[in-house]
Amino acid sequence: MKLTDEELTLAVAAASKGDRRALSTVLESIRPPLFRYCRARIGLGERGNVSADDVAQEVCMAVMTALPRYRDQGRPFMSFVYGIAAHKVADAHRGTARNRQDPTADMPDFASSEQGPEDHALLGESSRRVQELLDSLSPEQREILILRVIEGVSAAEAAEIVGSTAGAVRVAQHRALAKLKKSMGRVGEIDG
Repeated sequence: MKLTDEELTLAVAAASKGDRRALSTVLESIRPPLFRYCRARIGLGERGNVSADDVAQEVCMAVMTALPRYRDQGRPFMSFVYGIAAHKVADAHRGTARNRQDPTADMPDFASSEQGPEDHALLGESSRRVQELLDSLSPEQREILILRVIEGVSAAEAAEIVGSTAGAVRVAQHRALAKLKKSMGRVGEIDG
């Protein structure tokens, strides 16, 4: 459910006063972009038993818990949500770094019609390459690209989230894209 900024602001105000229907509307509205953000920051598969869906769910729970104390400060509500998400993603990465276990599933009783190991390997290789490219950027550039390109937030909204100006966000985005383009050219030369 895609709400306009004004509709979301009204729903947030009602939800912060205890309106359960408004809370449901807010959560339905923020969940899709939130999941895309978490998926971009964590990846498609599970990393150390942490998936983008798990982190997005934690963010939704944190937003739901924080709503009664939330006060509009003149910036988009999604800036508040992305701020929580950035912290939860960082927590997930720290947790993954601490957990060195790699559990395996039990042996299935019958063959699955789902993607096979080759498909997973190819997907994993693509995800690894994308992650390597993103890792070549500074944390600020990576955050700005995820917000601007994947989430589609405006330069002004991204500036609010990262604590910068809209102009600086545009410059950082341009430089990050140029760096990725250059890196992709090098990868193509090596692999091609």
